[in-house]
Amino acid sequence: MQNNNKVARRYDREFKQSAVALVQSGRSIKEVARDLGVSSWSLRHWIRLDKEGQPLKEPATLANETPEQRELRRLQQENDYLRRQRDIFKKALGILSAEMPPNAST
Repeated sequence: MQNNNKVARRYDREFKQSAVALVQSGRSIKEVARDLGVSSWSLRHWIRLDKEGQPLKEPATLANETPEQRELRRLQQENDYLRRQRDIFKKALGILSAEMPPNAST
């Protein structure tokens, strides 16, 4: 089952502040964005807000979540990630199996 729908990720205030701090400590925006799995655009936006003295707000959906809802959302994201990884491994196994000669296993 393939899910091509893009889901907007939501980051809490502490995550945003940590990302901005990494850039301010001398790392490049591109490097930090890649390492944290966020878009460069989002990271630049957070940096600009920080420079302007505006608070890095949590999305309303995160602020109103109960701990159970947050854990459920996290588990759903993890489940989606693991499904994508499984699908990649299945495809790779199919490709490698098709390339092997029939008597290679003996």
